[in-house]
Amino acid sequence: MNKRHDIRSASETGTRASPARAAATVFFLSLLGAAFSAHAAPVTNTVNILDLVRAGQMEAHLSAKAELDDPPEKVFQLRDGLLRVSGRGYGYLATKQAFSDYHLVVEFKWGEYTWGNRKDRARDNGVLVHAFGPHGACGGTWITSIEANIIEGGMADIIAISSRLPDGTVLKPSVTCEIEPDRDGEKRWKRGAPRQTLSSGRVNWAKRDVDWEDRLGFRGKDDVDAPVGEWNRLEVIAAGNTLRYIFNGQVVNEAFEVSPCEGRVCIQSEGAEIVFRRWELWPVGSFKETWPAAR
Repeated sequence: MNKRHDIRSASETGTRASPARAAATVFFLSLLGAAFSAHAAPVTNTVNILDLVRAGQMEAHLSAKAELDDPPEKVFQLRDGLLRVSGRGYGYLATKQAFSDYHLVVEFKWGEYTWGNRKDRARDNGVLVHAFGPHGACGGTWITSIEANIIEGGMADIIAISSRLPDGTVLKPSVTCEIEPDRDGEKRWKRGAPRQTLSSGRVNWAKRDVDWEDRLGFRGKDDVDAPVGEWNRLEVIAAGNTLRYIFNGQVVNEAFEVSPCEGRVCIQSEGAEIVFRRWELWPVGSFKETWPAAR
């Protein structure tokens, strides 16, 4: 099997896992993923995930098949209170614990560098919520989850990431969204539109530019991103079986009948340098800060 599951804490600097240990880890995580729904307690006190990074209470997975393959300790670095993601690898940094019912807050800014075959493409990253199952189950790179996209021109698109395990088992999230087709027939969120249920694919944020291009620095006419090098805020409210995405103070996407409605929380690495100053889970209803924040 031409696949590597390189799973380790962001604070580790050890050697790569042996094939036998990796296989055992995959089996264990399959069982763990199935058990998440029984053990993910609602967030009742604010969780600063950067503190979990400091404590080594995280797991990193990077694809062994990607053109960019720096070790996790170089891709994900906590320095001066900031989580710096170099982008020189494809994968993610994941909480060990599963969570449910929370208000997620991340504040980030793009760095200067893009790499490899995305050097001239739109800066790309993402937050994964309700993640479950084996690391790298989707193409050796991603975990089964629901993404809040972070990409130039597509901030807070909803992406359902499904996976197929080697034994043929399919792991699928599910979201139901209010969807209208845009000019080109792509799915776009519109409040009050007919609902559709997806287990894979994308629902674009409400005002994503229909002429979006995958090129560095793309900016649509209705995009609300801060300029490169300035701070943005992405919020995900996971309340029961619903998701609400808020970007720079605006509600831009929503989902209902979400399944699963709990799981790990992850930040991706996807070929672009990005810096996070906040990565927090608040109890639902307790986060009252408005945007724009002081910069």
